[in-house]
Amino acid sequence: MDLPLGFIYAGPEYSTYEKFVNAPYIRRGFELKSAPEKAEVLICGLGFYKLFINGKDITKGALAPYISSPDDIIYYDRYDVAPLLKKGENVIGFILGNGMQNAPGGLIWDFDKARFRGAPRVAASLTAEFKDGEEFFLETDESFKTYPSPIYFDDLRSGTFYDARSEIDGWCEKGFDDSAWKNAVVCEKPRGEARLCDADPIVVAKELKPVKISRATLAEFPEKKVFTDMNKQYDPSNNSGWLYDFGVNAAGVFKLHINGKKGQTLEFQFCEYIDANGNPTYRNIHFYPKGHSQRDIYICRGGEETYVPDFTYHGYRYCVVMGLDDDQATEGLLTYLVMNSDIDNDRAAFECSDKISNAIYDCTQRSDLANFYYFPTDCPHREKNGWTGDASMSSEHMLLTLSPERSYLEWLRNIRKAQREDGSLPGIIPTGGWGYEWGNGPTWDSVLTWLPYFTYKYRGDTEILKENADSIFRYLNYISQKRSDDGLIAIGLGDWVPVGRSAGAYKSPLVVTDTLVSMSICKYASKIFDVLGLKLQKAFADSLYDEFRTAARKRFIGRDGVTVLGRCQTSQAAGIYFDLFDDSEKPAAFKLLLDLIDEANDFVDVGMIGFRVLFRVLCDFGEAEKAYKLITRPEYPSYGEWIHRGATSLYEAFWAPDDEPDSMNHHFLGDIKYFYISDVVGIKVNPFCDDPSEINICPAFISQLDYAAAHYDSVAGRVEVRWERQSDGVMLKINAASDAHGVIEAPAGYKFVSDKERYNDVYVLPLESGEYKLVLKR
Repeated sequence: MDLPLGFIYAGPEYSTYEKFVNAPYIRRGFELKSAPEKAEVLICGLGFYKLFINGKDITKGALAPYISSPDDIIYYDRYDVAPLLKKGENVIGFILGNGMQNAPGGLIWDFDKARFRGAPRVAASLTAEFKDGEEFFLETDESFKTYPSPIYFDDLRSGTFYDARSEIDGWCEKGFDDSAWKNAVVCEKPRGEARLCDADPIVVAKELKPVKISRATLAEFPEKKVFTDMNKQYDPSNNSGWLYDFGVNAAGVFKLHINGKKGQTLEFQFCEYIDANGNPTYRNIHFYPKGHSQRDIYICRGGEETYVPDFTYHGYRYCVVMGLDDDQATEGLLTYLVMNSDIDNDRAAFECSDKISNAIYDCTQRSDLANFYYFPTDCPHREKNGWTGDASMSSEHMLLTLSPERSYLEWLRNIRKAQREDGSLPGIIPTGGWGYEWGNGPTWDSVLTWLPYFTYKYRGDTEILKENADSIFRYLNYISQKRSDDGLIAIGLGDWVPVGRSAGAYKSPLVVTDTLVSMSICKYASKIFDVLGLKLQKAFADSLYDEFRTAARKRFIGRDGVTVLGRCQTSQAAGIYFDLFDDSEKPAAFKLLLDLIDEANDFVDVGMIGFRVLFRVLCDFGEAEKAYKLITRPEYPSYGEWIHRGATSLYEAFWAPDDEPDSMNHHFLGDIKYFYISDVVGIKVNPFCDDPSEINICPAFISQLDYAAAHYDSVAGRVEVRWERQSDGVMLKINAASDAHGVIEAPAGYKFVSDKERYNDVYVLPLESGEYKLVLKR
């Protein structure tokens, strides 16, 4: 299939914070001799597009076609338009948004300096086939007409400004007079590879009504110096309005319904935080000029109006609406359109008798979805960047509970494009060139290996392994050359956002976490190469793993044979999890980990990497009760304390209750989902990483719980597990798809009992649907 490469735009001028340039309408009428049998449109809109046929918006979803660097990949979408075309005059139309093509909101990451920066543009073709075999073909060129749309500013991160008085009725319908419109201009083709988009589209997942409406004034705070010349339209006196509280911190846009007055200007400021004085504020996510930090503007046309912003989205719980008359501040004014990529949010689920744990799980699910817009982002408000380390830490729990594999496959194509010849990777993808000198390193770069590995583990997909094998091998060569003379590596970010410290103030030395994660990269790469039959590559990965491990054991393990360099929870847990210790050494090393937790008065004292491994190690060594306490206890620092604080999403870090927060919607501390499903309920998927249909069930009967239940939709079908306490033991109920296989293991200290002789006084049973009684061993 030939993708159209004839790009056009309204002109070379592009929008900035200092000077707005309207998003363009683009249209073209054409005649058809009859209604076609088949017809399709292929379209690439950079940065974003909306597609109309005969006045009907048929765009696949928000932010189409994708979010990528135009220097790496330019994405196309295909549409079947035959049912919309008629004999005689027809019209095709577009509205173009800036997206990544022009991202002034990305100036902190140098997107404003990107080589590809320019005005939004589009390439499209329409092909129609008639019953008699004839064809009609239309492609974008200078015969298309263009005119400024009502969108007078748009930015993916900052927001959208819309003047409804400039709407042009019927602009994409037949009979419209476009003689006053100017011709489009042919422009250069972007440098990126042209390909059809195969990522899950971004959809409206649910609609929320406000739970509370009240008067409010936005908290004032100093402007950042770098932005002082960029906020000319911002009026600090216009900071009072009506606060709409939607009850949860999610991501998306809003739908406005108002009986407006012509020229009435409404400003919508989105935020997730109410400060100590009771004022809504966005200072915790303020990376932009004032007036451009998650703010939309709508100027009314007059009369009954409905509006939904395009080409942006926001992370928020609260919206302060300024410019309303009092009688307009109704419940029906705003609806929260919660959006995310269309990834199945029912692949897995969890519930139990503890409302705190249920709330923690819900927070994690909400943050996972709010931070999945084609790929995992770090946060849905402040940055919206594809931080690789965040995605890597969350890869397994997202594959367990959502269906991101199709979108992972597409994003990995962008990751490979961003990889330099020497094998290095940036910390954010897409990028305009930022992130190679800072913001990366093995933990972040592990995304290239961890995403394919865990996708294979959970879904059995080998295509994702084949596509990425060469780039993984190139990365192994890269880290092999980044070692110091002692055979270790310390080149990136480490145990990010440690509890109670600034983001980079790690307790675990960088050399420890970088080296141990590099070992995991080699280990997972070896498995990938083994599955693909790449013997030489596997041998290299195994050899590099051995070299890292030998050097790490020499330098990291103390004279006592159990203490990992740094003597902290992250170093100790990571040393056990990533196999720094031999199996025979792990019990003693684990005992020291328990001592370190005890020294911290049974509180967590780790950062991002530690949160990924600590609870897993505790459960592997029979201390699920300890893990549960650390997670759910009501005092700071814990996830449970977040819930008592009112969290409805996962925070970026464990800051003290009286401290100013950073982002309140991040996903990278969300591996607790795995804990609840795989440890508490006990659904362990593909334990030997050779068959995703193998499911072992080994629950942990947490003393605080009366019951716990979960399901997981495996490649073999759904597996449902529920355990519930009874007066004389625990009843375990399992409903497993017939093609799933594995075993049911009694937790330590328990045994199965049954009237059936073969079930009596045993500890392991084959996986079968049924009810199983367990009692304590005597």
